[in-house]
Amino acid sequence: MADERLCNPISTPELERRWAAVRAAMPEQRLDALIIQGANNLAGTGGYFRWFTGVSMGTSYPATVIFPRDGLMTLVSHGPMGVARDFAGKDPVWRGVGKWLPTASFPAIDYCIPYDAERIAGEIKRAGYRNVGIIGWNNMLFGFGDTLRKLLDGVTLTDATRLVDPLKAKKSAEEIELIRMAGQMQDEILAKVAGQIKPGKKDFELLAYGGYVGNLLGSETGYMLGSSAPPGQPTQIRGRREQGRTMRDGDVIYYQCENTGPGGMMTHVGRYYVLGKAPQELVDAFGIICEAQDNTVRMLEPGASCAEIFAEHNAFMQKHGMHKEPRLHCHGQGYDVVERPMVRHDEDMALGTSMNIGLHPTFGNARLFVTVCDNFLIGPDGKIEKIHHTPRKIFEL
Repeated sequence: MADERLCNPISTPELERRWAAVRAAMPEQRLDALIIQGANNLAGTGGYFRWFTGVSMGTSYPATVIFPRDGLMTLVSHGPMGVARDFAGKDPVWRGVGKWLPTASFPAIDYCIPYDAERIAGEIKRAGYRNVGIIGWNNMLFGFGDTLRKLLDGVTLTDATRLVDPLKAKKSAEEIELIRMAGQMQDEILAKVAGQIKPGKKDFELLAYGGYVGNLLGSETGYMLGSSAPPGQPTQIRGRREQGRTMRDGDVIYYQCENTGPGGMMTHVGRYYVLGKAPQELVDAFGIICEAQDNTVRMLEPGASCAEIFAEHNAFMQKHGMHKEPRLHCHGQGYDVVERPMVRHDEDMALGTSMNIGLHPTFGNARLFVTVCDNFLIGPDGKIEKIHHTPRKIFEL
């Protein structure tokens, strides 16, 4: 039975499913163990660590696990120095963990840099592991990784992220239900914020309200993006530092929910609101962008090439007088705000069944910024399920 203090924990059978899938793949690369570090999951990153452990590391303090090919994990995280505890795989928070080796994990303190790596390296050597994979190099603090390389001279360290990526991208039935819950939550946020859009209100007040509603509905991490602008100026996807403008009559407001639902799965949805009548140039461009989204949805099939979808999308955009996508057209989501596969020219993972795809065709110029953002599930049977149900329209208030 789960500890009542835990909010929406993933089930132990689901964690065991993930562990078994990884362990079945490890012999192919002759890996004795994996190292995964997590931190800053409040910002929509660090999902590999949560996928392995079920724990979201919300602060900048890192936590690191050694995941062996056989047996329980070893955890190194912030805590009292010089202590070792045996969780024996029975801790309600740290399921699957045997040893806990705490240390002083203060990222801003230079002399603490070696501490985490020393504890991890000591366990790697003690276990006699010779081939160790690193999962999510970019989720790892540089000081930790740099020190670990030096301490593990003689141990082969390889990037094993691609071993996990296809397993993480293919969602289980339990994960799919959490994805649906995230979409329902965000639909409710958009419905509630519409009543809060008024002249005289600051952008950040409106976006903070959406975050508040999301938290009450079970959201754990993420953020609200968007801004207001008068007609003739682009309404950009802005973060908190650029949300100081005061809304006025006639303004166009773009509002994007980019947060997790209960259980930590990420989706995102964005819509336009206007304090008055929508400018015709926005209406026309929005109509084309919705067609672009529909065009891509038709291509979301198991086995489809992401690079080919990207090329097809750019051809569609140019045909309709819009620029090519310079950044990212659509992408997988889960515990990370952006995960593989990405629909770009450089992605070599094909689409597959049970994938959660965030889709946001985008166009911008000096006068307007237009997009539409929704999530689509490529189901276990290959059929497409739209996760969000907020009408795909410009809301005139």
